[in-house]
Amino acid sequence: MNLQVRPPLEAGFAPLCVALRDYAAEVRQKGGRSVSVSVVRDAERVKTYSFDVLADDAGDARSLRLAERVAKTLLWIYGGAKLVISGSRAVYEHIRDAYRPGGARDFDVDFMSTVFEKPFEVCWSDEPLPTHWQSRPVGRHLDGCRIGFDAGGSDRKVSAVIDGETVYSEEVIWHPKLSADPAYQRAGILESMRTAASKMPRVDAIGVSTAGVTIDNHMTISSLFIKVPREMHAQHVRNVYIDCAREIGADIPLEVANDGDVTALAGSMDLGDGGVLGIAMGTSEAGGYVDAEGNLTGWLSELAFVPIDLNPDAMRDEWSGDCGCGVKYFSQDGVIKLAPEAGIELDPAATPAEKLKAVQELMAQGDPRPRKIYETLGVNFGYAIAYYAMFYDIRHVLVMGRVTSGKGGELLLEKAREVLAKEFPELAEKTALRIPDEKSRRVGQSVAAASLAQRA
Repeated sequence: MNLQVRPPLEAGFAPLCVALRDYAAEVRQKGGRSVSVSVVRDAERVKTYSFDVLADDAGDARSLRLAERVAKTLLWIYGGAKLVISGSRAVYEHIRDAYRPGGARDFDVDFMSTVFEKPFEVCWSDEPLPTHWQSRPVGRHLDGCRIGFDAGGSDRKVSAVIDGETVYSEEVIWHPKLSADPAYQRAGILESMRTAASKMPRVDAIGVSTAGVTIDNHMTISSLFIKVPREMHAQHVRNVYIDCAREIGADIPLEVANDGDVTALAGSMDLGDGGVLGIAMGTSEAGGYVDAEGNLTGWLSELAFVPIDLNPDAMRDEWSGDCGCGVKYFSQDGVIKLAPEAGIELDPAATPAEKLKAVQELMAQGDPRPRKIYETLGVNFGYAIAYYAMFYDIRHVLVMGRVTSGKGGELLLEKAREVLAKEFPELAEKTALRIPDEKSRRVGQSVAAASLAQRA
């Protein structure tokens, strides 16, 4: 694969966007057929994406592999428990075999079935399904006394906001991914909310930004509770934010949103513009999107599980079982996995957050070794943005999260901009990559979260 910019520490990196670009050029030369993949959440929310495959796709393993990667991308960006394929029986049969219980994408099937509370399906259609999916306005409410809470995998942040002004904010290290007892997570959430409440004369609304998938303020699946047995979720996890908010006040309005959506909302509020793709690089990679009208789409935007790398030797995610997905690039794991390649030995007994901090301290001290890590992540990120732009209408990319703290975050975006300028100049011209100042980068999501709920 011919790349204009190569990541210094990952020689085998094979960006999916370039593979698809090269493949599309070959299809135009040799001839092909149109294939459509639709993600169906319900009768009112359907998203269809069409692309061309080689006419002899039945015998072309590469065609099937690329079609499956696109299908997985659509599933995790939009979210639903049903895929509908048209245009190629070979592609349909390949995806149907992968997305079944016990198939190669068993994790994806189980996840979507759990979130949307229905069996997962892959169906054939003679014609492509029409797209119809409405976005909705949410957030931007800053009147009164508000709590904004942001729950990440390695830290939790909270802000007390009065009429749009932050009067208090704090960040606390915690380890929810290590606890099988949900009482630990609940105690941390409640402690942060109570702390913020104590800084204001009253609480008029509570907004929560959280890792994971939420539906109607209920926590469905989240890495914050990955160790908690599934049978305990209905009683102790599903209503955790609702229960904690009631501890603050029984009638206080509450709004819970995915942390990636809140990242995008924070960017849109700050910029006064739409078309914002927000990405939080922390324990995992969280994504969110505000459309051109400034509305939230209701898409899943779980970019952690969206594939970006076709390298068969790419690091495998221990949760999903898949490899080449964003979680192992744009998170603290992405930094940690590259440390040995950069000649940095980390304490094996340290937590992931502590390992990341050690690399960041070396960067701050002027050690040249961490630069290669952030240069690599930046190249990875540039190609990933080009891939995301195939599915999102992007005017701004806002990057937040602990991984982007310090000098490393600026270097990461510098290399990403270089990739866009050299490989995708048209995209570079219309897309601005932005990183907030240090304070906003670390607590900005909790402040934006405070605006989510409308006062009663």
